[in-house]
This record gives sequence, C-alpha cells and structure tokens, in this order.
Amino acid sequence: MLEVRDDNAAAFEELMLRYQGRLLTILEHMVRNRDQAEDLAQEVFLRVYRARKSYVPGAKFSTWLFTIANNAASNALRRRSRRREVSLKMRDSGATGCNPLENAIQASSGVMPARRLDKAEMRDIVHVALDCLNDRQRMAVLLSKFEGMSYADIADTMQLTPQAIKSLLSRARINLRDVLVPYVEQGERPAPKTDPKT
Repeated sequence: MLEVRDDNAAAFEELMLRYQGRLLTILEHMVRNRDQAEDLAQEVFLRVYRARKSYVPGAKFSTWLFTIANNAASNALRRRSRRREVSLKMRDSGATGCNPLENAIQASSGVMPARRLDKAEMRDIVHVALDCLNDRQRMAVLLSKFEGMSYADIADTMQLTPQAIKSLLSRARINLRDVLVPYVEQGERPAPKTDPKT
C-alpha cells in the first residue's frame, strides 16, 4: 500500500489481485447479491485508490480494507431497506425442475450429480444460516472464519471493542447452532430469512 500511495500503478493492480476474491466473498455474504457485491468491491477499491495519499500504515492493510468494505456494505443495506427491491428468478422447466442452462453446465462439468447436490445443499444451508444472523454478527463471523482475523483486528474493522466482538461472535455461534443443529440431526431445512431488516 505504501507503493500505491507513491502512485505505483502495478502495486495497486497487485493489491487488487491479492484481495479481490476475499473482498468479494465478504461483500457477497453481507449483501446476499453477487452483482451488488461486485459493484461494492469496485467501490471499495476506488475508495482505497482515492484515499491512497492519506494512508498511514498504523494497522494492517486488510483491517483498513475491510473497514471500508464494512462501511460500504452497511450503507448499501441501509439504502436497500429504504426502497423495495424485486428479485426475479429464472423459471424452472421440465419434469426435473431445473433450468435448461444449468442442466447443460452440469452435464458438461463431469462432476458426479450426487456429490454436486451435497455441495450445493451444504452451501445453501450455510448461506441460510448466515442470513439468519444480523448484519453485525454476520460480518464478525465472516471476518473471523473466512479471513482469520483476530478479535482486535475485527474490532478495528467494525469500530467496536474486542469485548463487543467476543460477545457478537458468541451470540452468532448460538444463533448458528439453533439453525444448523435441527438440520444436522433431523434434516429440517432452516427457513430462509425474508425480511432483510431483521
């Protein structure tokens, strides 16, 4: 980042390549929309570039980056809650209930169908479980589990105290357990969260 601050374009490109996948994953989990997450990732990198001259290497770069991402995602969720959005899903067709394009992709992938369903089902359950958390709990879990950040770094990112992060993560674990245990033990699928404000 110090090289980016000194207007090294190659360093900025390297920074984007190094962090774009991780950033996109966090943002997608936060806003639950891939297209919006991609837009927000671009916005975050644009903010990083614009703020390059004022960057001071006090904390880790990743902490600074994810602080910007947290703010961008929070703002996007607030804007979304103020207006009504309609999401259109592709219609299922045929007796299999699958989208023809999805069938073609799956057929060409060479992956065993049962294994693909297991992975898809598990991914869906994890997404539903994460969606049951409030925004702050979700961000804390994502930074802890996906980014491997310490309580102190998460606290810096979310502008909270480390004790507040411990409490957030503890409540998040309880909420995740309440959602996942019935699925693991009895096969009861959790209901997707419908109201993004709850």
